[in-house]
Amino acid sequence: ERDGRRHRLINACWGIFGHGNVAGIGQALLESRDALPYLQGRNEQAMVHAAVGYARQSDRLSAHAVTTSIGPGATNLVTGAALATVNRLPVLLLPGDAFATRPADPVLQQLEVPHAGDVSVNDALRPVSRYFDRVHRPEALIPAALQAMRVLADPVETGAVTLALPQDVQAEAYDWPEEFFADRVWRIARPAPDPDALAAAVHALRTARRPLLIAGGGVHHSEAEDALRAFADRTGIPVASTQAGKGSLRHDHPADIGGIGHTGTATAAALAREADLVLGVGTRYTDFTTASATLFAAPEVRFVNLNIASFDSHKLGAHALVADARAGLEALTEALSGHRVEEAYEAGYRAAKDGWEARVDAAYAAGDAHARPSQTQVLGALDALVDDTDILVNAAGSLPADLHKLWRARSRRQYHLEYGYSCMGYEIPAAIGVRLAAPDRPVWALVGDGTYLMNPTEIVTAVQEGVNINLVLVQNHGYASIGGLSQETGGERFGTDYRFRAADGTYTGAPLPVDLAANAASLGMEVLRAATVGELRTALAAARATNRPTCVYVETETADTVPGAPGAQAWWDVPVAETATRPAAVAARAVYDRHAAGRRRHL
Repeated sequence: ERDGRRHRLINACWGIFGHGNVAGIGQALLESRDALPYLQGRNEQAMVHAAVGYARQSDRLSAHAVTTSIGPGATNLVTGAALATVNRLPVLLLPGDAFATRPADPVLQQLEVPHAGDVSVNDALRPVSRYFDRVHRPEALIPAALQAMRVLADPVETGAVTLALPQDVQAEAYDWPEEFFADRVWRIARPAPDPDALAAAVHALRTARRPLLIAGGGVHHSEAEDALRAFADRTGIPVASTQAGKGSLRHDHPADIGGIGHTGTATAAALAREADLVLGVGTRYTDFTTASATLFAAPEVRFVNLNIASFDSHKLGAHALVADARAGLEALTEALSGHRVEEAYEAGYRAAKDGWEARVDAAYAAGDAHARPSQTQVLGALDALVDDTDILVNAAGSLPADLHKLWRARSRRQYHLEYGYSCMGYEIPAAIGVRLAAPDRPVWALVGDGTYLMNPTEIVTAVQEGVNINLVLVQNHGYASIGGLSQETGGERFGTDYRFRAADGTYTGAPLPVDLAANAASLGMEVLRAATVGELRTALAAARATNRPTCVYVETETADTVPGAPGAQAWWDVPVAETATRPAAVAARAVYDRHAAGRRRHL
């Protein structure tokens, strides 16, 4: 319960059944299917991604469970669990486990560890779970379940929660106390900032001449967008956003200056380099945000961090303002009454914002409707079609950088980028979860060919459940993002293209004759092929209008002569070998050393 509104915490359970959960949890889900909906998945990792997409779209106030058998079913959860925990998003994992009573030892798929009889493969989930327990006796489920719910509902602690359930214990009878099944409400508080900490933060903001606010995912999780807009309206302080925070302000708000960091805008990068005060709201300052500790370059720069988690609020030697994002922004706005940044500062960043918008227009522009589109022109066609209700889901490849720089976010939760773990294969299952949480909003999963090949299986789930998602499948014959990074770091795009092996042993031959559109169709999707800009526009409009899962397949133009996104506006630290001898790597190392010299500790 938050702000007087109640939400069911666990709203459904995904599952794939095997001998470790079919007769226990499987039987329970069958008997209680009217009370707890069951969703059939095809891949355990993908089921977690779907649950995470649902939880994020639900502002972490509602979540899904995921059940698997023992063995590979359980270990397939690890990547999804890491993604959930890195992004601070709740998901309840219920993997089966080996027999607690050990009547036969080992059982099928049991890991034997000679020095520890109580270890199973589920222990791989410990480091990626915010809470882990193995329920060896039925009665032990009582404290385990209560702790699990506490963590899932706690905005500071939340992430993946794992209750490993030995398959024999799942089937045991127990005389449960009735109180265990009574209604239980987990209240989500909005803690206000400490008065002394607030006063110090207000003093820092009032005395700053070039302040900058960085909006992170905590703004969305707290539903603090209105409070942020009021703060920006009152103070004129510019607002840059992380991948998780994009859309905290509408793109056309005068104070919105777009993405921050390595994949951000030139406007945000310039302001960050000159800022004397950075107010971080709900951000954990990843290396993409800080440009690997090189972005905030002013010698006098100081930080104030408003975050509900003390762990994050103290980063970069900041003055910590530990509070809920909405409550903290409201308190700051009131305490800063009458204060506004200098007119010249405000006019300067607004002019820079207008200049960047012109660069976005150029990247989106497609003069020839009969030409093959570039990737940015694909985004431009989508930008011209969508309205405030559409939701974009993406996670990996070259698209996150293009989207962070270029996408014009129109509403809260329109921009759904999983960039904490940047997991290839997230997009399709996450789009299903998002659509389940927002059944009346068009949902677009944007994927490249590399990401698609990682995890297309949940297309079958979308078709089976009638979950209407739109898949935009961009074919560029390889790992475009890592190919570019390889080239920048002297790796000469080695091993990043999907091509036949050439005579010299490299993958530089002809493109592979794969047909991913045919693959998507074989899994049950309606597929629309678009070979030109004009066909793309028509296909996107048709996909948005249909009531069934639809794929728009487009092969993009990658030649240097077509429009593309502006390059990186800030550095990212990817070390280049000091001992490499190939000329490209030697040159890249020299560039690396030059950038690395700008790193600093903010203490």
